[in-house]
Amino acid sequence: MPDPKSAPRHIVLTSHPNQFGPKPIPIAWGEKDPQKRGPIIATLTNIAHRNVIGTHSGSYAIYRALAVASGSLQSGHRADLTNTAPVEHIGPHPGWASPEKIVSLDPFGAVVGEVFTSYYEQGYDIRPTIAITKAHINLPELQEAVEKGRLPIDGKVLKPGGDLVVTKAAIEPVWYLPGIARRFKITEGELRRSLFEQTGGMFPELVTRSDLEVFLPPIGGITVYILGDLAAITDPDKPLAVRVHDECNGSDVFGSDICTCRPYLVHGIEVCVQTAQSGGAGVIVYCRKEGRALGEVTKFLVYNARKRQSGGDRADAYFSRTECVAGVQDMRFQELMPDVLHWLGVTRIDRLVSMSHLKYEAIVQSGIEVVQRVPIPEELIPQDAQVEIEAKKAAGYYTEGAVPSLEGLAEVKGRGLLE
Repeated sequence: MPDPKSAPRHIVLTSHPNQFGPKPIPIAWGEKDPQKRGPIIATLTNIAHRNVIGTHSGSYAIYRALAVASGSLQSGHRADLTNTAPVEHIGPHPGWASPEKIVSLDPFGAVVGEVFTSYYEQGYDIRPTIAITKAHINLPELQEAVEKGRLPIDGKVLKPGGDLVVTKAAIEPVWYLPGIARRFKITEGELRRSLFEQTGGMFPELVTRSDLEVFLPPIGGITVYILGDLAAITDPDKPLAVRVHDECNGSDVFGSDICTCRPYLVHGIEVCVQTAQSGGAGVIVYCRKEGRALGEVTKFLVYNARKRQSGGDRADAYFSRTECVAGVQDMRFQELMPDVLHWLGVTRIDRLVSMSHLKYEAIVQSGIEVVQRVPIPEELIPQDAQVEIEAKKAAGYYTEGAVPSLEGLAEVKGRGLLE
């Protein structure tokens, strides 16, 4: 396979200046000083300024193209970012200056307006890739938890009527290609070639512009919901609960009972509320990875195959039916998931509300300590989801039988997390 770094530059159309044109502002990924790191410039208002591959909005970029094509949006529109700054400040944290800890998002993405002011004054069109705001969310399950005495109305975290006060952040993917390649233990050339080929050649710069090391992929991003005091996330004397949840529209939104996704998500939120009310913080990380990142069409095809196979839906065939349709059991690849935790400054999680060994191993291997893992309570598992949970247990998912050390339990109890 030819090395992308040696690929001819004249055989494909590129949206960037040629090798004899002006050089874009370099990006020194991992620099703690944003001025030395350089801004991410993915906008199209001045092609010569672009210093990355791809563009903003992730998977929604195609809708922007349709809006331009239909005449609804002027292609040269420049965003008015007045009063859009974060309502809460996060960081900087040590992980921001590590080209190994964070490779899939721009840690400065929420504060471009304040750290790159001089570039704006020079006419550079720099867009945020992270937005931070405050909101209330209301789930009927939380009201039930209040009625049953599991959660008190404290007026700060959980208000009368069941409104939950959260700080939330939306994050667009920003990939540092050398770091992504190292994370997956492949060469940068292999990564670039595969991304180029498997997107049907959508991004020719992947194999023609080895000088551009940052890529904004057209995929879904992440939403983070923070409960309690943000400062508690990094305070070693305050407890922290975390639920990392991969999108499942059918269950999360519409309550489908073939999986445990919404019940586990809501349980994770409840644990986060309890932890925030005890003086700590809770973090829900919601990743757009529908159907194990295989998509909903594949998911529904697998549902049909599982239900119609000989003997009906069975735990021993749960993953194999997915592999028959998709060629792989799971494409979520949790290797990139811990980046958002390092962006938040997380170094220890007291209660990780997850049974997934893949998520746990990715978090621990990234250098974050996990004190206790919290499985979904048996009474929350829908009857039709028993097959899923049994299959996952057989595949190595965490169960109550694998308890943390006595020292770990004592530490958790000492911080008020266990009754």
